[in-house]
This record gives sequence, C-alpha cells and structure tokens, in this order.
Amino acid sequence: MTKAAPLTEIWRGDLLESLHRGHVAVVDEAGQLIWAQGDPEALIYPRSSCKMIQGLPLVTSGAADRYGLTPEHLALACASHNAAQIHLDRVGAWMEQLGLEDEAFCCGPQESRDTEVREAMIRAHESPCRIHNNCSGKHAGFLTLTQYMRASADYVAIDHPVQQAVRADFDQLTGVDSPGYAPDGCSAPNFQTTVTGLARAMAWFARVQDGSGRLESAGQRLREAMIAHPDLVAGEGRACTRLMRACQGRAAIKTGAEGVFIAILPEQRLGIALKIEDGATRAAECAIAALLVRYGALDPAHPEARAYLDAPIQNWDGLVTGVMKAGAALR
Repeated sequence: MTKAAPLTEIWRGDLLESLHRGHVAVVDEAGQLIWAQGDPEALIYPRSSCKMIQGLPLVTSGAADRYGLTPEHLALACASHNAAQIHLDRVGAWMEQLGLEDEAFCCGPQESRDTEVREAMIRAHESPCRIHNNCSGKHAGFLTLTQYMRASADYVAIDHPVQQAVRADFDQLTGVDSPGYAPDGCSAPNFQTTVTGLARAMAWFARVQDGSGRLESAGQRLREAMIAHPDLVAGEGRACTRLMRACQGRAAIKTGAEGVFIAILPEQRLGIALKIEDGATRAAECAIAALLVRYGALDPAHPEARAYLDAPIQNWDGLVTGVMKAGAALR
C-alpha cells in the first residue's frame, strides 16, 4: 500500500515542528482519477463529508417536494451546523411542520457550538437537547423521509428503508461496494469507501444538471443549496462556511470528522476528497484550501485563503510563533 503523503506542515521558527500526512484523490466528470497523493485507494469512513449523498433519497423519493422543502431545508440536511439560532429556528420549524418533538431525533443531545446560544443556556440552567446536535438538520431530513414512507421510527437502523436507500445511492455514486459500516457520531450508519470512491461521488455532484434524470436533478438541488447557504451548512467561524463564501459560488465543500474533507467543483466538473491520517481538523482545512486554490476555485490572495494557507500561529500574547502551510505536493 502507498504510504500517506505529507499534506500539512507546522513550522516554528526554522524547524518543521509537526507534519500531518494523508491521502488525496481528484476525480473528473468521467469518474476517472486524475491526480492523487498518498494512497487514493485507502479505505475510510467519510463521516459527515457525505451528507449530500445521505440527502439524495429525501429528494428523489418526492418527500422534499411533498413537504415543500426549500433550499434552506436541503442545506440543513447536508449540514454539520453550530446549533446557532439561525440553525435552531429553522430545524425547530421543520420539526413543528412534521408534528414531531425533540425525542423523535435518533441523534443524541450535544452542547451548542455557538457561544451566544451555549452561554444563554448556561445562564438559564438549560441542558442541551437533540436539536442542538450538529446533525439535527440531516436527521430532520431522515424523519421527513421516514414519515413520507410511513416507516418505523428507528430510522438509523441499518435495515430501515431510509438507510437502505442511502446505501444504494452511496454505492452507486462511489462506484465501490462498501465493505462495511459503523455508527457515526449521530448514530446513523456511515459506510466505508475509498478516498477515490468518495471523490468520484463528489465529481458526480459536480457534473449533474437538472432535467437529466430524477437522481441528477436531486444532486444539483443539494449542491446548489449548499452553495447558496454556506451559513447553514456549518456556521460562523467554520472552514466550510468561510471557504465556500470565499469561493463565491465556485465550490461546495464539506468537512467530516477525523480529518476528512470534500470539495465539489461544478465549473471544473471535479470532485476532491482527502483524509488526514491522524484525524487532525487543522490539517484537513489547510489541505482543502490548498486544493481549492490549485484547481482555480479559490483566489490565493483572498483573506480567507490566507487564513488557512501560510497561516500565522500566534501565542496567547499575540506573538507570531510559527506558521501552518500546505505540504510541497499541494503547493
């Protein structure tokens, strides 16, 4: 097996203090691997980076149209959000439309990542609820599809119709028969695939157009919803939101736990996937920014690009102590 490649460097003075290695795959619209680093056939869990695939059955089934879901709903279905008020208000209204309470979510309670919401809850002596889970938008989508199918409430079970529909789309788009799965942090099944398989699925999202088929139209709707609402896909201060805004419509990007990141580039009709071997988020953010620059979706001079590439590292007194930069292969 090919060894992981050095993707992100942490320098302090003139010493390379830390090095994050990983795997990258870039796939074109024909599903072919055109560039790679490390081992593009490495088997990974995509984690939350594949939420747009998990959202496809919501649209292709007719459930999204039946319930009048807007691009904001679809962006939330693809989100790992901060549980800021902008997210809670919308997911809460969605659940009210379904006539469901917080207990219907199969994801567990999670503390809000939003400072204002979290501190307000502490002052009010309130405990986190399931709606505060960063995956509650995706689960609202699962619940919508479950209700539309008139299926049982245990929608994260591997043999549930919702997850069987997700698995079928996942294998088709990745071009890989997933060899296994495990529960994600939100309890939904997360299917294994290769880095290339994940990039192939993202290349499919990059090339699909409305009117070319039900699945293709659904893919375009989800892609465009993410691009139109980067604030709902993640939130203020998050790399997904910051970099999508900076790309100005040229990319949909999504993080996943344990150092996974994807990019969908419609203009170039390319899909990108990467996995940092040690699971470091900072390294994945730096690497995806470098790849967005490499393939023309992000201006390297944009302040948000510079925040992740050749980014200064400061200590508590504001003194610049080092720099984070993409590895030589990505530069």
